[in-house]
Amino acid sequence: MSEKVVIIGSGPAGWSAAIYSARANLEPLVFEGAITGENQENGTLPLGQLNLTTEVENFAGFPAGKLTDFLDTALDEKDRMMLPPNDEKHAITGPELMNLMRQQARNFGTRIITDDVVSVDLSKRPFVVTPRDHEAVEAETLIIATGAKANYLGLESESEYKNRGVSACAVCDGALPMFRNQPLMVVGGGDSAVEEATYLTNFASKVYLVHRRDELRASKIMAERAIRNEKVEIVWNSVVEEVIGDGTKLTGVRLKDTVANTEQVVDCAGMFVAIGHTPNVAFLDGQVETDEAGYIQWSTPFRTYTSVEGVYAAGDVADDYYRQAITSAGTGCMAALDAERFLASQE
Repeated sequence: MSEKVVIIGSGPAGWSAAIYSARANLEPLVFEGAITGENQENGTLPLGQLNLTTEVENFAGFPAGKLTDFLDTALDEKDRMMLPPNDEKHAITGPELMNLMRQQARNFGTRIITDDVVSVDLSKRPFVVTPRDHEAVEAETLIIATGAKANYLGLESESEYKNRGVSACAVCDGALPMFRNQPLMVVGGGDSAVEEATYLTNFASKVYLVHRRDELRASKIMAERAIRNEKVEIVWNSVVEEVIGDGTKLTGVRLKDTVANTEQVVDCAGMFVAIGHTPNVAFLDGQVETDEAGYIQWSTPFRTYTSVEGVYAAGDVADDYYRQAITSAGTGCMAALDAERFLASQE
């Protein structure tokens, strides 16, 4: 017997899709990913990128406050034990928010398999979904919510200070207290890097924009905006050699001038890497239409339809523009409704 709805992915899009599917009595099955060293290195562990962040101040409905009692009563005891106490009056953290979403999906009957999907067969319905360590399942509809992993520089020191000063999302983290009124750094030279640098000027005392070349790759309008901004200092022909910290948080970055072959240490409280994202679509093996960067394309405006009927895409795997938890959650809801209506039309 085939599953009505199978969801691959466990970020905000995946759990939102699961909640809406479960409430529609579609008994969704979620493959949330595996807990492996490879996934940890790739940033693709269960619960998505949000599970790797600290405070989440911009997800509606969770103002700062003491959340201990709520978390104690909302989550299963074994899941609650994995999270530290939240006794301070601050925003909800990424792991807390993702565990709450997961619990909410489970409360409505969502079934969860902690495994990676390694391949799918979309040539006919029901589709076949093959995980690494479990038996293959058949699915009448499939929701792909596998997200996109941020591209990092690959430095050991960078990994050491991820979420302790190193970030790949200025909109997500830039307003955190640790970065306010502090010098910050953005690495990259495209539109995204310039946008992040400009955004950070709302909070930082100064923003260093580090680019390996002598000309920005960003559009002329975006580049001129950064050059004219008094708070932005562009560091040309430079690459990051090492992230420096005190063992607790980032305190500076060592840069190398690729022309003069000299080095300098720039004091800063945060480094934001803006060198692109890679959508997690390898398991699809080209069976769903994507753009040049690998993001799944919606075949119909304002619908989560893909090029394969009965297959839907939600969250960052289909979004190279917004990449926010709340927009991912919204498209997860949309995908569930699209799948529900498709199943109703088939019946």
